[in-house]
Amino acid sequence: MTNVTAGMVKELRDKTGAGMMDCKAALAETGGELESAVDWLRKKGLAKAAKKAGRVAAEGLVGVAVAGSSGAIVEINSETDFVARNETFKAFVKEAAKLALETGGDVAKLLARKMSSGSTVQESVTELIAKIGENISVRRTAMLSVSPGVVATYVHNAVAPESGKMGVLVALRSSADPAKVAALGKQLAMHIAAAAPLALTSGDLAEDVVTRERGVQAELARQSGKPENVIAKMVEGRMRKFYEESVLLSQVFVIDGETPVAKVVENAAKDFGVPVEIAGFVRFAVGEGVDKPDPGDFAGEVKAMAGH
Repeated sequence: MTNVTAGMVKELRDKTGAGMMDCKAALAETGGELESAVDWLRKKGLAKAAKKAGRVAAEGLVGVAVAGSSGAIVEINSETDFVARNETFKAFVKEAAKLALETGGDVAKLLARKMSSGSTVQESVTELIAKIGENISVRRTAMLSVSPGVVATYVHNAVAPESGKMGVLVALRSSADPAKVAALGKQLAMHIAAAAPLALTSGDLAEDVVTRERGVQAELARQSGKPENVIAKMVEGRMRKFYEESVLLSQVFVIDGETPVAKVVENAAKDFGVPVEIAGFVRFAVGEGVDKPDPGDFAGEVKAMAGH
């Protein structure tokens, strides 16, 4: 039996870009012969998949799934919107979202889960890349659970009942009738999709976000030329406005355009006769935060290189 060394694995990885374990398996299967191992990987579609792994995948779908009082959400990216509408891709997203209910928001654990095909999620991704011909990646996942209560979902620009270009989970803690809580949760999830809050409360906002916003507002206020004590008051006023726009409980409910979300929840609690609390929310939009290539840049670069 051939002794597969780390150096052999590295050489094959450098040549094909395939994963470490796939390279090790290829070398073991081919007696350590490099070119045969390359062919073995190509026949399996693994080398082909690896070559596409560097491409920007900023399209795709967000999938959601609910079981009992738990909900999960997953973003799976592709290179083009065309692939996102492929039935095989949609079925993969749907099953991955259901498996995400078991992984607590951990991408690594999700990738290791077995699918109905018998392959892991990671192996299925590799197979999809080889079959479809585009880079595909499981970008992120999250999960919410609440007891007693309901996790409600909303999918915007849906291409299927549980997947689309944006997905929201919102967890409501309450002992009220689950159907009533779910109806409220659906409306709140729609609000979150539209208003894109950064946090549930001002105290939940990331410190660096608050610091950066305060710095921007201070600089803008100083441009007025007013004294520092006046500038300080201006900044505090602008930060209050920032919190009203960025914090879920302080935002104006988009459905009626006038009631703060905190008051909406308070009114619902009175109607239900028992307390209601937003325990948490998650909002995923496909491709947000991904640097997408600008097609116009390439033409500019060509002109520059040509000396025009």
